[in-house]
Amino acid sequence: MIYTDSIKSNTEFKRMYYKSKYKIGFLTVIYLKKNREKTASLGITVSKKVGNAVVRNRVRRIILAAYRELEKAEDYRGLTIVVVARKSCCKAKMCDVLKEMKRNLDILKGVKTKNGFKKVKPINKISSS
Repeated sequence: MIYTDSIKSNTEFKRMYYKSKYKIGFLTVIYLKKNREKTASLGITVSKKVGNAVVRNRVRRIILAAYRELEKAEDYRGLTIVVVARKSCCKAKMCDVLKEMKRNLDILKGVKTKNGFKKVKPINKISSS
């Protein structure tokens, strides 16, 4: 995570929830918004509904490991990403989370659609509303 900062303030999380694009998956909900910085920002949220503290920390570690794998392959600089874990994520493996995050991030960035066909929509066309 060389080019990634973490989101820690509640106002940044709320701004992402209300002003960004999102994609709901079986394991996670991913919010994506373009920022004006030269680094990426990543926030991970796991609710108390997911499990006890041990389970929540495991889910955080799995999501972070999946993001690190994705960051090796693609460049996410200039983007703010918030990943919200769902209840089904507590029993998932890292490879499952990785596949879902890659698919949903590609859809949000405009690289491909739900059925797999390529779009010609560049990344700088992500609206902030």
